[in-house]
Amino acid sequence: MHEKPDINAIKQYSAVILAYIGDAVFELIVREHMIASGLRKIKDIHQETVDRVRARNQARAIRIIYEELSPEEKDIARRGRNAKSAPPKHADLIEYRMSTGFEALIGYLYLKGDKERLLYLTRKVLEENLDNGRGGPKEC
Repeated sequence: MHEKPDINAIKQYSAVILAYIGDAVFELIVREHMIASGLRKIKDIHQETVDRVRARNQARAIRIIYEELSPEEKDIARRGRNAKSAPPKHADLIEYRMSTGFEALIGYLYLKGDKERLLYLTRKVLEENLDNGRGGPKEC
C-alpha cells in the first residue's frame, strides 16, 4: 500500500482523481485474481482481465455491492457517477458513469488505507459471474 493521507484531504479529492486511482487499483486486484485462479496462457489471462475491468462489468460491480455500502461509501460512488468526464466513444454513457462511481469508491478505499474493506468488496465482485447480468439495484 502507501502512506495514508489525511482522511479530510482524501475527501477533498475530485471524484475523477479517485476514479483514476481506483481504476489502477482494481485492475491490479483483477490481475492478481486471474493469476491465482490457475495457470493459463498470458493471452487468456490478459483477455479475461480486460473483460472484467471494462465499464459494463464495473457498472454491474457497483450494483452487486451497492446495498452493502455505508452512507459515506454510497456518497463517494454517487460523486463518481456524477463526475464530469468524457466517456470513450464506444462506451455506453450510463455504464461509463456507473463504472466511474465504482472506480471512485475503490480509489477512496485504497487512499484511505482500508485494505480490508477494499478486498472484501472486490472479492465479492470477483466471485460473482459478471457476465450473467445479475446484481443489485438498477440505480445507485
